[in-house]
Amino acid sequence: METMRDGFERQITYLRVSLTERCNLNCFYCRPGEGKVPERDGMLLNDLVKVIRAGARVGIRKVRLTGGEPLVRPDLAELVSALAAIPEIDDIALTTNGCLLSAQARALKEAGLKRVNISLDTLRPERFRAITRNGEWSRAWAGVEAALACDLHPVKLNMVMMRGINDDEVENFVGLAKDRPLHVRFIEIMPIGASSQWATDRLVPADQIRQAIADRYGPLKPVKPAGGDGPARCWTIPGFKGSVGFIAPLSDYYCPSCNRLRLTAAGTLRPCLCKGDEIDLAAALARGADEDELIRLIVQAIARKPQGHPEHEILPVKDRFMSQIGG
Repeated sequence: METMRDGFERQITYLRVSLTERCNLNCFYCRPGEGKVPERDGMLLNDLVKVIRAGARVGIRKVRLTGGEPLVRPDLAELVSALAAIPEIDDIALTTNGCLLSAQARALKEAGLKRVNISLDTLRPERFRAITRNGEWSRAWAGVEAALACDLHPVKLNMVMMRGINDDEVENFVGLAKDRPLHVRFIEIMPIGASSQWATDRLVPADQIRQAIADRYGPLKPVKPAGGDGPARCWTIPGFKGSVGFIAPLSDYYCPSCNRLRLTAAGTLRPCLCKGDEIDLAAALARGADEDELIRLIVQAIARKPQGHPEHEILPVKDRFMSQIGG
């Protein structure tokens, strides 16, 4: 079957899969606090493979495994291996906080994982503990080093920029890309879940960061994003091995190019991050849905995909936390 298009002629080729709502960290902008919301363990491995195989039949080619923290699942390498065996899937990526990655990177690479994004909002151990409520920075950095050592390229570092919290570390993050093939991406904070009430006040526009970098290093050269067709706008700095990028859902309206669906840990298919509309695949599987029925439901989700949020405005998303949707 050919790649499906939604009602706005966008080809839908990308599925983000939340494997669990659980996480070994407790970042204040992502989660409400320990024990305040029940956490699902995510769909069973066989059900996940069924859904993704059905998605592949209607054009899904890229799968990103996320959470919560996907590395807390003991069957992650087995899942990656099963997805790598689906002929139509040509890109399997992982988003992680990195703290458990050093012990698993080699096995995941051998199972078929292509590349990894590591969420890292600070390079200061004390600040890392404050943001994550309980984390050790050294474990996250060990994950970065393991990803590089295992050739999980491109290795991307995702930094959520928050005014007054970590916006004084831009130059230090840029410096990481000088001698290492790291792709540092600065991400605008979004008003979703735990951050829905205050994100706008903490917003640092991407253009402001890019200008600060250009003032320090000279003109930046635009470049195609490494390893993907996502929303990042990427730039190189002369003499640097890596790159810098910006994901700006508020100041750089990229909904017209959105090519993704999201499968939540609860087993619902969400056509748009910012809209509460979801299709319950877990319920369909529980009643014995076969692959053809799953395909019909996925096609419905594609058809229900909205044009996007209002330009330069994202209304607060309160129906789920980011860790439940899949960050």
